[in-house]
Formats: sequence, C-alpha cells, structure tokens
Amino acid sequence: MNPSFRETVNVICQKDSRYQPEAYSFLVEALDATVKSVLKDNPEHSKHVTGKELLEGIRAHALTEFGPLAHMVFAEWGVRATIDFGAIVFNLIDAGRLGKTDTDSIEDFREVFSFEEAFRMPFELRLETGGE
Repeated sequence: MNPSFRETVNVICQKDSRYQPEAYSFLVEALDATVKSVLKDNPEHSKHVTGKELLEGIRAHALTEFGPLAHMVFAEWGVRATIDFGAIVFNLIDAGRLGKTDTDSIEDFREVFSFEEAFRMPFELRLETGGE
C-alpha cells in the first residue's frame, strides 16, 4: 500500500526539516491551480509546467490565499526565496510524488523573483496610494 501524501511529507520533513509540512501542501495546491490556469489559457500546453510557470502560479495563489500575510506565512514555513520552493519540489520528486523532465533543474527556481517585491510591495503600494 502506498503511503498517503501526509505520510510522505512527514518522512520528507524528518529527513529535511527546513520546511514545514504546510509548505508542501500549499505547493501542491498551487501546482494544481497553475496547471488548470495554464491549460485554460493554452489547451495545447502539456500538464507539465516549468519552474518559472509554477513560481508565477505560487505567487498568484499565495496572494489570493494569504494576501498581505503571504510573506509572513512563508517565513513561518521556512520558505524565504524562490529556491526554497525548488527544494520542496525536488524533495517531492525524490519521494516519487511529482515528476520531472530531463531538462528540469532546481536551478530553474533560483532567484526568479524577490519575495519582498512579490508579497510585500503590492500591499505597500496600495497603502501609499490609498487603494483598496
């Protein structure tokens, strides 16, 4: 019998304690939302998304789910930069929970965007301009 996702994540977290289990669950939710969005916009696209596409999906999903708290939530989970999401993805790949192509690399996740710009600045700009 195959272990559940939660059991798999618990094993991963015992080996690599940098990230909280919630980060893995969030990543899979964001991956699902990203694939659906990409396929909606481009039905011919494969179900496999690139690291950059996933990170853009993570950004959008985090802003929707957590709003101005996204930066803080990620920090609590041990996620402080885009490369951290790469490490989570590759932990899930190593555990057999995600697939990859021969061209996929953890480097696809290195410094794709700044968490400060992605998760704090949109809300600071709204406050400065009086937006909602």
